[in-house]
Amino acid sequence: MLAIMPLNNWLCIHPLSATTDSSGTVSLDNRGLAYGDGFFTTMRVIDGQILWLAHHQQRLVSHAEALQLELDSHSVMALLQTHAEQLQQGMLKLMVTRAVQDVRGYGYVPTISGSDCEIWLKSSAMTVTTTEQLRLPDGCLILMQPISSAICLSSQLACLPPPLAGLKSLNRLDNVLASGELQGIKAKVLEDNIKPSISEGLLRDMSGRWVEGTMSNVFYQLSAQQSSKSSSHLEINKNDPNYLAQGQWYTPSMAQAGVAGVMRQVIIDALSGTEQPVIIRSLKDEDLPQLSQLFFCNALRGVMPMSSLTLLSGEMVRF
Repeated sequence: MLAIMPLNNWLCIHPLSATTDSSGTVSLDNRGLAYGDGFFTTMRVIDGQILWLAHHQQRLVSHAEALQLELDSHSVMALLQTHAEQLQQGMLKLMVTRAVQDVRGYGYVPTISGSDCEIWLKSSAMTVTTTEQLRLPDGCLILMQPISSAICLSSQLACLPPPLAGLKSLNRLDNVLASGELQGIKAKVLEDNIKPSISEGLLRDMSGRWVEGTMSNVFYQLSAQQSSKSSSHLEINKNDPNYLAQGQWYTPSMAQAGVAGVMRQVIIDALSGTEQPVIIRSLKDEDLPQLSQLFFCNALRGVMPMSSLTLLSGEMVRF
């Protein structure tokens, strides 16, 4: 029988001889800590079930292949489901790092030992306020958060070469700095009692294209490309369960920067067979004043609809 894992504690689930010290914590020789050599995924658990299980498994497979790491995704997902049943409600965070190498420095040899990995798991209680659930064309439901607002940040994302672009790797310093900028803005907004509340920031990459949020992917619609009938329908209610089926949605490419998130892929897949599948399209400065709808999304919070976006100039675009 699997022992109950204490909340908010990291547990090494592979291998048992991982690089831990005498207290059971990670060693400073861990390559994830030393070089960011690995990746992670965060999973929402509701009623003992991992949401979007197949998409998280696909992330394990694709990321392990990209980083030349050897893992058994089926065994890992079976173990995760067991922990999810124990947790019932909350979040599981899985972190995969390359095992300690005999080669000095950054290097590793692409052999069996070079592809060995350590897999770490943390279980956390998590309560997220939701308003409605959105229904996808396949009948699946997505959590929907209360409507809030967003702001364009001056922080930028690094442009990465393949196969690193789009990965949820452990190299997240650009997101760390962007999140710090957003927290400073939110603190000022709270101090000045400004409404509506700001919940997310929109980020550019180094080429100047707007790519994603600090912790989420972004989808948008353009007023110039909507018919008058479609535009008026979209203004009814962002909490409408059919919100995602209304109008033409776009999302930026992850080919150079950003993280190709699980929820992003769920939405793309769900709308792929409809009359208006999601279109991968760059989001540029000149597009921002023409936005008619905007939402962010991630696997933990679902869809986060926005009522406005404050531009770098201070101008506010309302939806």
